[in-house]
Amino acid sequence: MTPSSRDIRQQFLEFFEARGHQVVASAPLVPDSDPTLLFTNAGMVPFKRVFLGEEERGYTRATSSQKCMRVSGKHNDLENVGRTPRHHTFFEMLGNFSFGDYFKEDAIAFAWAFVTETLGIPGDRLVASVFREDDEAYAIWRDQVGLPEDRIFRLDEDENFWSMGDTGPCGPCSEIHYDYGAIPGVENDDPSSDSGRFLEIWNLVFMQFNRDADGVMDPLPRPCVDTGAGLERLAAVLQGVRSNYDTDLFAGILESAQAISGVRLGTDPDKDVSLRVVADHVRAVTFLLADGVLPSNEGRGYVLRRILRRAARHGVLLGLEEPFLHKVSAAVVDEMGEAYPELVERRDYIAERIEREEERFLETLSKGLTLLEDEVASLRRGGGEVLDGEVVFRLYDTYGFPVDLTEDILRGESLRFDQEGFDTAMEAQRERARAAWKGSGDERIGPVYNDVAARVETRFSGYERLQITTPILALIGEAGAVEEATEGDAVEVVTEQTPFYPEGGGQVGDRGVIVTPSGEVEVEDTARPVPGLIVHRGRVRVGRVALDQSADLRVDPSHRGGAVRHHSGTHVLHAALREVLGPNATQRGSLVSPGRLRFDFSHDAPLTREELDRIEDLANGWITENAPARIEVMPYRDAIDAGAVAMFGEKYGDDVRVVSFGDFSKELCGGTHAGASGDIGVLKIVSESGIASGVRRIEALTGSEALARWRRDERALERSAALLRAPTGEIEERIAKLLEERRSLERELETLRSKQRAEASGDLASQSEEIAGVKVLLQRVEGVSGKGLRELVDQLRDKLGSGVVLLAAPGDGKVALALGVTPDLVERFPAKDLIRDASAQIGGKGGGRPDFAQAGGPDLAGVDAAFAAVRDAVAGSAS
Repeated sequence: MTPSSRDIRQQFLEFFEARGHQVVASAPLVPDSDPTLLFTNAGMVPFKRVFLGEEERGYTRATSSQKCMRVSGKHNDLENVGRTPRHHTFFEMLGNFSFGDYFKEDAIAFAWAFVTETLGIPGDRLVASVFREDDEAYAIWRDQVGLPEDRIFRLDEDENFWSMGDTGPCGPCSEIHYDYGAIPGVENDDPSSDSGRFLEIWNLVFMQFNRDADGVMDPLPRPCVDTGAGLERLAAVLQGVRSNYDTDLFAGILESAQAISGVRLGTDPDKDVSLRVVADHVRAVTFLLADGVLPSNEGRGYVLRRILRRAARHGVLLGLEEPFLHKVSAAVVDEMGEAYPELVERRDYIAERIEREEERFLETLSKGLTLLEDEVASLRRGGGEVLDGEVVFRLYDTYGFPVDLTEDILRGESLRFDQEGFDTAMEAQRERARAAWKGSGDERIGPVYNDVAARVETRFSGYERLQITTPILALIGEAGAVEEATEGDAVEVVTEQTPFYPEGGGQVGDRGVIVTPSGEVEVEDTARPVPGLIVHRGRVRVGRVALDQSADLRVDPSHRGGAVRHHSGTHVLHAALREVLGPNATQRGSLVSPGRLRFDFSHDAPLTREELDRIEDLANGWITENAPARIEVMPYRDAIDAGAVAMFGEKYGDDVRVVSFGDFSKELCGGTHAGASGDIGVLKIVSESGIASGVRRIEALTGSEALARWRRDERALERSAALLRAPTGEIEERIAKLLEERRSLERELETLRSKQRAEASGDLASQSEEIAGVKVLLQRVEGVSGKGLRELVDQLRDKLGSGVVLLAAPGDGKVALALGVTPDLVERFPAKDLIRDASAQIGGKGGGRPDFAQAGGPDLAGVDAAFAAVRDAVAGSAS
């Protein structure tokens, strides 16, 4: 019986669990505390700090099925997705790991037993590769597994040696490959070739060395094992197909895409590619959204947007003109939801986000086509055959217009584009992206923190108390670890335990003091730079502090109290939002400080005044109930099943802390909270705004901070009433009356100005010059801008009857240009072309219609050059 992908995944985890491995749930696609990675791209990423010796876990053997994303690199050229059998953006990596436990002998034996006995792949269809110098692995394959020497290949470093970076842990690899059989005409074939005979299905990495900056490799004291087997590849082998797209992992997704598009696989090679691209990209988009990534113009959000738009474009190639990817995503949830329950929980949210983003792209796609048509027409008029590469890049970058689509359209017009110019623009963008990329957004983790964390773990005791006496285990100064710090020194103090809450979950870190027998540190912030390590950041205020001293840690109760009220306030606010707006109003981020709270959530539209009032009323009603807080620790799955709300993209351990208030709020949270909802006092929303597509932000105050805001607003109202000489109840009416009087005066003023411009236009029109038989008026004008400048151009154009008008209006350190062309000349002199040449002279950019265009720039001295550019353009038409 052919195993399903679900069977393979389950068999893998059960096989290693039976051999003493801890089954670890997949980490999110957004790496936790690893600023060097855009996405989780391998099974070992969640265990990186364990491999580096910076983190200890309660087990030395682990196994997982890890969701991964790769969107660049040797095997992940995005343009190859859908065109080859095995290129993917999203994939699953099955892995088993040893943290100083077993090594090569057991790793190889486990892998061979699983593929040949559990999966039943015939041993004579398998070969192994080892690093050319790894005699130990070679001997294990030959002598213990019994693989013939002609089926063991020694390969070079680029194929069978792994390293975490230029320095650090590294070691040889051994890979298992499926052998499809000899290729006619190919001799001396081996797994490093691209002949297609061999398919790598499992990579066993043996971390046994530490490489220093000089390239010297010393043996590690605790060698480790990191293995990775691609689920898609294993499924292809076991299901007897050559392409991953022909496995059951993609069957339902492809069937959905075919049913929606009406296009069947096998009828057109190009449409086959589009169907496979849609299937791959929808998987990636669905998982990224489930893990909290949102479409944006930078970082991870940009990658998500590019993948989604690429899939949508292939939908257009399939003949689909309406959003459809959100429907295909349902097939992804159906196929993968059992293994990844977060997909099921967020099914509706995922579909809504995909549909909205696809709608936006289809609009920009239409605009991009219009722009391309205009550029092609302009190119034709000038007799050119090569479209500027900058234009192609602008279509690609601004409108999400794939290059191959632009190329196809140009080919149909017997045109081509400047590839070199496009490549130059693309490389410039990559440089900007590299300069802007700051990693995952996490604080860069200095080596000193990793060193301290490898030997120290701080226990947080701040849920129960605000003061404790404990020894100092480490001191970190500006240059690194120190043994003491003296008065005035900036220092980070690490203790055995602490009541200070470290910044996390949106809540700011505690402040307070640390007192030792010889000195005192004022703690300005508390942080957790790496898991298990809490540092108190501050400055020595009095005397000196030293290692191993006993320290009295005292949290500022006022600072903590304000943070507690506002943190519990976010939970009540979140519950009210979900009640009023629906369950898709989920948390996207927060800031909880002693003085205010900020809460970001998913929602498509600005909240109405009525919705805000309902949310505020609900929240304050629950606060008035004074429901006691209930804190429980339970397995993650049990908490979710009990109705607890988890934050998108947040990484949770096997056991989680659940904070509940009455029957209206239940969330996973590690923060500090009020003893009862009544302790919040009151909640007042002070602002609501949009911060990104589909993400809204509420800022609110609780307790005494809300009271202070009310008093401040009341005093402002009283001062306004005094200025208006009206009772506070009549302020609105009085302001409305004043505004109407102002608008009336402004209309009268504009009428007078318009009359003056009309009178002035007659004088200006008489100053036109004739160039190659065309009337051209080039003039500076003062005190005119915006609508007035446009009206003056129209009036002058009418007075000329036939001609070109360019007005330059300086003001506020810059100059505005407005250019008009009469209807009989727009074919010869499109205004948008003339303004482009003119605006370049003032250091700006412009655009518009064939009959009218505008521009602006900072170079006032360039006005004469702008006039000259228009003269030259008109004169050139006569030659």
